[in-house]
Amino acid sequence: MRLLRITMSGHILIENAIEKIDSDELKSKMNLDGCGAVVSFLGITRANNDGAEVIQLEFDAWIDKLPSVLHRLAGQAIIDFGVFSVAMAHRVGIVKANEDIVAIHVGSAHRKAAFKACEWLIDELKNQAPLWKKEVTDAGEEWKSGLG
Repeated sequence: MRLLRITMSGHILIENAIEKIDSDELKSKMNLDGCGAVVSFLGITRANNDGAEVIQLEFDAWIDKLPSVLHRLAGQAIIDFGVFSVAMAHRVGIVKANEDIVAIHVGSAHRKAAFKACEWLIDELKNQAPLWKKEVTDAGEEWKSGLG
């Protein structure tokens, strides 16, 4: 699912990624007019956690609500940090070790604003997005709160 909205103060692109995330393709869809920097965050599934081999993560989402929450966060980042463009995608379902989970790109006139906005976005996504994560390891399974 792709959701593209242009707000009064910036450009927002949100994608739900069921099978995979193509971070470069997501970034290529951004409107970067006026940007002098793009800061990106790519979260991946760790292969080991707390001494256990991670087989996969299973993300459950309120899929009808997720795009609107991500869009709201992107809009807030544009307002609060003065950036021009935000693109985000998050996997749902099964994500194997070393696969991409989340991609965030922030375009801005200057790097400092882009770095701050990108950090804020991943922190708030973890706090606010309607996502739940189950970690499956060689030692068993455990539901984690939020993205953790």
